[in-house]
Amino acid sequence: MGSQNTKVPKRIASALINSLKGGVVPRIGLPYITVGRKNEIEALLRDTEIVEEGGASFRFIVGRYGSGKSFLLQTIRNHVMDRGFVVVDADLSPERRLQGTHGQGLATYRELLRNMSTKTRPEGGALMLILDRWISSVQAQTLQESGLAPEDPRFASEVENRIMDVARRVNVLVHGFDFARLLSLYYQAYSTQNEDLKARVLKWFRGEYTTKKEAKEELGVSIIITDDDWYEYLKIFAWFLKEAGYKGLVIMLDELVNLYKIPNQISRQYNYEKILTMYNDCLQGKAQYVGILMSGTPQCLEDRRRGIYSYEALRSRLAEGHFSKDGAPDLMAPVIRLEPLTPEEMLVLTGRLADIHSQLYGYENRMRDEDLADFIRIEYGRVGADSHITPREIIRDFIGILDILYQRPELTLQDLLGSDDFHFAGPDSQDAEGEKASENGGGKDLAEFTL
Repeated sequence: MGSQNTKVPKRIASALINSLKGGVVPRIGLPYITVGRKNEIEALLRDTEIVEEGGASFRFIVGRYGSGKSFLLQTIRNHVMDRGFVVVDADLSPERRLQGTHGQGLATYRELLRNMSTKTRPEGGALMLILDRWISSVQAQTLQESGLAPEDPRFASEVENRIMDVARRVNVLVHGFDFARLLSLYYQAYSTQNEDLKARVLKWFRGEYTTKKEAKEELGVSIIITDDDWYEYLKIFAWFLKEAGYKGLVIMLDELVNLYKIPNQISRQYNYEKILTMYNDCLQGKAQYVGILMSGTPQCLEDRRRGIYSYEALRSRLAEGHFSKDGAPDLMAPVIRLEPLTPEEMLVLTGRLADIHSQLYGYENRMRDEDLADFIRIEYGRVGADSHITPREIIRDFIGILDILYQRPELTLQDLLGSDDFHFAGPDSQDAEGEKASENGGGKDLAEFTL
């Protein structure tokens, strides 16, 4: 039932199995294991059509730990890159926030720029590629439309005029003047093959200058990207990326729980105020060609004391309508709540994982549909499984079983499930404030099964 018998390249199979075993979302190979979430994916991809037309979108993805939030983000990431969007993504942490007194907002911006990705550079670090591609495309367009030969002095002048034209149009945006100056400097470095100047301009775009004095000495500009204005520069990037031939910019921020965990109330409120600014920009037309996705747990959204809902202006905008309910979620609302994957969907997923595991390690997949059904039945039969079990736990359990059966081919799934030595992976526990458990999970898990 679950096996697709699809040939998966070993590099991708290894990344899938090892990432899932470690409880993290793979960056590659997701189409091989994506099940369910069809409606959520379609809803989020419809947002990108608005972004492509010059609009903006903002969505929260909410679900418990291990429910598939990060998986959904990565799936959308791959889809939108295939459609021609540029994606920047980052996990928030104690060092990376939206606002902070010690540069935490700028640290988030730097992480986003470090992870800037396109279809041809999905692993990140695409900024230089994007800028070079833009200049090259302007040159090609000039060659085609002007009829001038590349060696003609007028050709270089015409290219520069077109570059400057884009820079002038950027000028009208907030902080656009500074951005335009740096674009001009980058073109100057590109055309004169000055790699040192290119590196310094890229350093500025990545927010790595810490003082205006340093930027003045190295670039001749007395402005730098700061903790207060980094988001404004992302909006400029979105506009520029459209000019450069991309569909727009999608910004993804995971682990909102790290804002919820900020101990100081005023600091938390400043971060929620930043979310409100970004949300309002998207809905009021102050941002163009931008899609924003943020994800977190129900607690970090709904807690009236410390969560996003403690900021009344956000709570009033994000609270669900009276007619939305479990089983019939409103996928047009700003908050998308992830419904648990069904046992049937998990059955399909385990079948695919068994097939990928056998391809990776070069053995015959002996896992029958009946075996998969038995495993799923036992997993969902655990005490409290109806409200606490997550796909992450089930996947880790199942890959642990596949590892053991590969190393001990004389055993069967029934031997393992019936053994006193068998232990399920511990749940993703969280305290009363919704804090994340340690990466190792709780209790004894399959890794400790005696081989």
